[in-house]
Amino acid sequence: MKSALVTGANKGVGYETARQLLQKGLFVYLGSRKIENGLKAVEKLKAEGLDHLKAIQIDVTDQESINAARIEIGKSTKVLDALINNAGISGGGFPQTSIDSGIDTYKEVFDTNLFGVVRVTQSFIDLLRKSPEPRIVNVSSSGCSITLHSDPSWEFYHHKAAVYGPSKAALNMYTVCLAYELRETAFKVNAVDPGFIATDFNNHNGTDTAENAGRRIAKYAIIGQDGPNGKFISEFHNPETGEIPW
Repeated sequence: MKSALVTGANKGVGYETARQLLQKGLFVYLGSRKIENGLKAVEKLKAEGLDHLKAIQIDVTDQESINAARIEIGKSTKVLDALINNAGISGGGFPQTSIDSGIDTYKEVFDTNLFGVVRVTQSFIDLLRKSPEPRIVNVSSSGCSITLHSDPSWEFYHHKAAVYGPSKAALNMYTVCLAYELRETAFKVNAVDPGFIATDFNNHNGTDTAENAGRRIAKYAIIGQDGPNGKFISEFHNPETGEIPW
């Protein structure tokens, strides 16, 4: 049975991603910053008959927490087939301006959205390397596309987020570098935009469902060897090929 770790999986897009992977037959380590929230999520999924999962306490801003999660997962498996870096924060909601957003807010958001991904990826890369088809999905956002945000005709052109956007743009660059370093291996590493999803993250102002978002992310967590690598994917914006500009 293949296995996956999904961070920030106790609710919203992360929860639905875990659900989709469980339905596809994977064992899922459901990462949650607060273990009690993770345990509640596990109970809900088990009530649906989805039994192959375990709640894992993991705070992506805390290396000790990540180390403990690595030890805990290592007790039950020597191989991890997929890592979905989903945990993220907005930085106090939207809108966000370049002039008024404080530097402490930038530090807090980057600590989760970029540095958290780096910490978790580096801590679990050894388990991923043992998989015959390892996959890393960094959950990104079309709202960090510099190309799209420079185009006045884009539908979300006026939805600027001066803190969140740069944090995800930096995550995209990390994704490109990581995919390049692993290019001669069986890894597939991609940045995937779940879409404009109605969740707590945006006060349910999105236009699409968490279920659709989970399906999109799960697809790239189990993509075949002929699938993309080092790409920025948004099937919400481009359902035909999935790829959108950086």
